[in-house]
Amino acid sequence: MRLILMGTGPFAVPSFQALLHKGHEILHVVTRPTVPVTSKKEPPQSPIRQWATLNSLPIAAPASINNSETIHWLTSIQADLMVVCDYGQILSRDALVATKLGGINLHGSLLPRHRGAAPVQWSILSGDSVAGVSIIHMTPALDGGPVLHSLSTEIGPLETAAELEVRLSQIGVESTLKSVALLESKQTLQECEALGERQDKSLATKAPRLAKEDGELNLHYPVRWIDRLIRGLQTWPGTFAHFQFPDNKTIRVLVPQAAPIECDISSLPLSPGDLLYGDPLKNLLETNSSLKTRLEQYSATSSLLAVAIDGLLSISVVQPAGKRLMSADEFLRGYSRYPSMKIASAPGSHRLLNQMSCS
Repeated sequence: MRLILMGTGPFAVPSFQALLHKGHEILHVVTRPTVPVTSKKEPPQSPIRQWATLNSLPIAAPASINNSETIHWLTSIQADLMVVCDYGQILSRDALVATKLGGINLHGSLLPRHRGAAPVQWSILSGDSVAGVSIIHMTPALDGGPVLHSLSTEIGPLETAAELEVRLSQIGVESTLKSVALLESKQTLQECEALGERQDKSLATKAPRLAKEDGELNLHYPVRWIDRLIRGLQTWPGTFAHFQFPDNKTIRVLVPQAAPIECDISSLPLSPGDLLYGDPLKNLLETNSSLKTRLEQYSATSSLLAVAIDGLLSISVVQPAGKRLMSADEFLRGYSRYPSMKIASAPGSHRLLNQMSCS
């Protein structure tokens, strides 16, 4: 088939490579424009631009895929089909009819669940046990077209969004190839529109774009939600906390890795956000055998624990502002001189955690 490929991020690379390997004619690769930077360094190229350059494929990066000039250009190419994945712009109806058979989109969820810009992250944030990919024949509605093919996979209990995204991008290859093959014998857009399974709108959920501030840890929530937040926001935007000292000074600390420990702490003199380490932690475990046993069951070896409303968060890796990644033990060698520390936050104030409670 004569194809136009549209993508920007890494999720599309395995499927685009498979289409090239299958011998389809790649007429053009369309990606988002390179974002200028203020430094003297060259701006980083998107994964799809790098892939297209490596394979000597023609590249276009229109500011808008939907303006009249771009649509006229797309039409002039006379492609059979557009294959879209992780592109970053929503195609208008005029753009979608610029090719003979319209466009298909590889999406990182089991539609209609998690429509939007961050489906892989929201699969973990929502506590799903299963994730997957879907290929839709595109309509102007966001991720709303009929599903041509889908595949599912279980989410690992410790899996991060970054790890899951890599797996789903590989799973997506089969769905992409099968969907293109399904359309290969069609001659008109109308024939393609009759294919696939219509989505049940009542089952649709949203997977909106994430923001940097979503990564701030707040311990006034269940520890399982906090675990999902940490895993779901790796590697971007990442998770962080403001560690507060007795003199009320704070430092910003990245927390990329931690493990949830559900346990009854209601009878203990602890508050959400308290950090346990050193002698206070040792004394607490010596006087509370049930808590000590619970930590042993979880194989919690970290020397730094954070108190949530229904348990503890075992923090294993941190990165203080301006410093390198380090283990919790390394961090405490420099900061355990403080008799106490806490994670500063207010109850009910976390936008994303509040959304997760409704998912």
